[in-house]
Formats: sequence, structure tokens, C-alpha cells
Amino acid sequence: MSKKELQETGHTNHSKNVIRLGWVSFLTDVSSEMLYAITPLFLTTILGASMSILGLIEGIAEGTASVLKGVSGWHSDRIRKRKIFIFGGYGLSALAKPLLALAMGWPAVLFARFIDRFGKGLRTTARDALIADSIGPERRGWAFGLHRAMDTLGAFVGVSLSLLLLYMLSNQGSQESAFRLLYWIAFIPGVLGVMMILWVKEIPPRKKEQTRRTQTQQAVSLRFGKRYYSILTVFSVFALANSSDTFLLLRAKNLGFSVVAVILVYLCYNASYSLLSYPIGKLADRIPKERLLWIGFLVYAAVYLGFAVCGANWLVWLLFAFYGVYIALTEGVSKALISNLVGSEVRGTALGLFNMVTGVLALLASVIAGLLWDSISPSAPFYFGAALAVVAAVGFLFIPAHHPEGG
Repeated sequence: MSKKELQETGHTNHSKNVIRLGWVSFLTDVSSEMLYAITPLFLTTILGASMSILGLIEGIAEGTASVLKGVSGWHSDRIRKRKIFIFGGYGLSALAKPLLALAMGWPAVLFARFIDRFGKGLRTTARDALIADSIGPERRGWAFGLHRAMDTLGAFVGVSLSLLLLYMLSNQGSQESAFRLLYWIAFIPGVLGVMMILWVKEIPPRKKEQTRRTQTQQAVSLRFGKRYYSILTVFSVFALANSSDTFLLLRAKNLGFSVVAVILVYLCYNASYSLLSYPIGKLADRIPKERLLWIGFLVYAAVYLGFAVCGANWLVWLLFAFYGVYIALTEGVSKALISNLVGSEVRGTALGLFNMVTGVLALLASVIAGLLWDSISPSAPFYFGAALAVVAAVGFLFIPAHHPEGG
């Protein structure tokens, strides 16, 4: 297909865009994951915040990100621009690092986390839509798989750097000074990631031959078809099972893992996720994506059941590795599937609605998991999550799988 034909059908082939956005996410995740384990410790041990304050901060931060994913996706369709949301979102997240380094109380941390998650909500849907706009439907599994692999490789590098730098800095001064210096160091890859966006090519959503009024109506339309809403319904059920990964880390700690061992099993998960995302993404271009998502939900159910009954430390390592398998089977594949269900002129809105609904329900899932942990047992949220994941997997059996070339 010629370049002109690709443009006329709304399909493009800017694979360099996918790679550059992958590097942006790699550098940003290096920056963010350097701070993944230390921010709760900084907040509670250095600034003296309670666990309830920690929960309040994370709830506000993640809730903001979930809502903004929907709003920014719709707005990027309306103005037919993606890059401004991507640049602004990554820029705000980079700015949050020095704000955390300067924080002298939990309100300052709340503000910094709000800025960081505001940035994530601003950029995520527009970035995913631009990835989909940059490549034809027959290669979107590859595109999202590569992006997920680079993103998660950044997480692996970031957590590894965090362990190394904390070890080195702890011998040079107090724990507080080590934490604050780490925030400043994490600012560097964050800024480099923002600079990489300058080389990303803007690809405006396709503009149909319509009047200005009907174009505006199209940009805000939520008429994505029965298939889209069937998949959204299944993912909504699953989202109620998909509580925060923090519960997995707390479960490992509950089973006797040290803080360092908890971070190491988290690295095991990131390694598995990063290694598998790319080949699974390529596979999603050859077989129905629904089949991979169905398998992913069942893997999730098995992992959560394993955490519920786990009594051996060696099994925890295996469960974290298989948790990486689950997310490699679902994260990029779901984005590729949703992207193929709609036209480029409403792709941001469709992805945004999907991200917003599942994100808000995932927040509710974490609240439910916390209540089950406190009121029944540490195993209870994992039994609950496994059961709902099986229900969601069964839901996919009622959605006919389409061959990838058919969208």
C-alpha cells in the first residue's frame, strides 16, 4: 500500500514514532521507578505521615490520573493534536521529582504526587492514540508490545539503580539526605525523556468529509459499537479484581520477605513483563487478541489464587514471574484491540473512556482489597481477585474473536 493510500484509509507507517515514544517511556520509568519503593518510606519515616495519610495521597493521585485519561483523550480528538498532551504530561511528571526532594511535610508530597499523576493522566491516552495512529492495524500488537517492553525495561533499570544508589548514598550521610538526593538524581532521566518528545512526529487524527458541526459531534461521540462496549464490560469486571500491585508486595512482606527481598521480587516481575511484552505483541498481530486476553485473565486468577494459599517463599518468586506473564498478555494487547475497533478521529476518546472506567474501578478494587485484608485475612483479597478474574475470562467466551487483519 502506498503512502497516499495509507493516509486515505487512516493508516500510517511511522514506526520510528513508536520507537521514540518507547524511549520516552523508558527514560520516564527509569525516573519514576527509582522512587517507587522509597516514597512511602520517605513519607512515613522521614515526614511522619500516617498510613491513612499515605492512602489519602495515593487515592487522590491515582483518581486524578484515571479521570484525566478520559478527558485528555477526548480533547486530543477534538483539537486533532496529541503531542501537546504528551509533552505537557511527561513534563509535569518530571517536575514532580524536585518538588518531592524539597518537601518538608505531607501536604507538599500530596501536591507533588498530584502534579505527577495529573501528568500521567494528561499524557497516557494521547500517547497510546498516537502510537495507534502511527502504525497500521495489522502491526499494532507489535507497536504496543514494543512500547510496553521498553517501558518496563525502564522500570527494571530504575528499581535496580534505586537499590544501588541507596546502598552507596546510605554510607555517605543520613537516610533523609540519601532519599532527597535520590529525588534529584531521578529528575535527570525524567528531563531527558521530555526532550526526546521533540523528535516525535505529530500525526493528526483523520478528518472525515463533514461539516464543522458534525465533526465536533463525531469528536465527542460515544457510539463505538456493541463490540467495544462488550469488551469494556468484561474489563470492568476484571478491573474490580485488579487491586494495586502494592498488595502483592505487602503479601510478600507478610510471608516473611525483607524489604530488599520485596524489591528483588518486584524486579523479577518487571524482568518477566519486559522480556515477554514484545514477542506477545507480535503474536497478537497473528492470532485473535481476545484469545490472549482470555489466557491473561486466567493466568491472573492462578497467580492470585497462588498468593492466597502460598506458604513457601520460593513460590512467591514464581508467582511474581507469572504476574509479569499476565500483564504482558493483557496491557499492550488490550490497547491494540481497542485501537482497532474505532477510527482515528475518535480513538483518543475511545481509549480515554476505556482507561478512565477501568482506572476508577481499579481504585475501588484496592479499597475492597484493603477492607478484606483488614477485616478477614491477608489471603481474602487474593481469593476475591481470583474469582472475579475467572468471571471476566468467562465473559470473553461470549465475545466472538476476530482475526487481527479484520481489526
